[in-house]
Amino acid sequence: MKTKTKILWAIVGLLVLIQFIRIDKTNPPADPAQDFITLKNPPQEVAHILKASCYDCHSNHTTYPWYTNVAPVSWWVKRHINEGRDELNFSEWGNYTAKRAAHKLDESYELVAEGEMPLSSYTLIHANARLSEPQKQQLLAWLKTQGAKAQ
Repeated sequence: MKTKTKILWAIVGLLVLIQFIRIDKTNPPADPAQDFITLKNPPQEVAHILKASCYDCHSNHTTYPWYTNVAPVSWWVKRHINEGRDELNFSEWGNYTAKRAAHKLDESYELVAEGEMPLSSYTLIHANARLSEPQKQQLLAWLKTQGAKAQ
């Protein structure tokens, strides 16, 4: 019993200590002139879908919810955001070459069509990011008009 109590206190102490290791919640600067929505000028409904379902992880306009103040969850979220921005950053769309932009459109189409994006781990907590079937079809149709290949 005494050993279990010590282990429990050690775990609690560790959880308290890791709260002092904070993530950087500063968004990188974003030039509106380079933003995907500015450059592609999608219909308002599509722009809303993109902002609600994609921009938190795939732009420099991340909104950090309350749970990003709690380690180790904050570390996982920050890593996810960094990976998302590395893969596709709508805030930097204007800096992409034509070939890279076309590839990103194709990838986006595929991932949405296959239900891989937005991630279920994200939509579990962010209900407004879930795509209804009509929203999904609307987004896919618009992506296709932008040059994304239907798979």
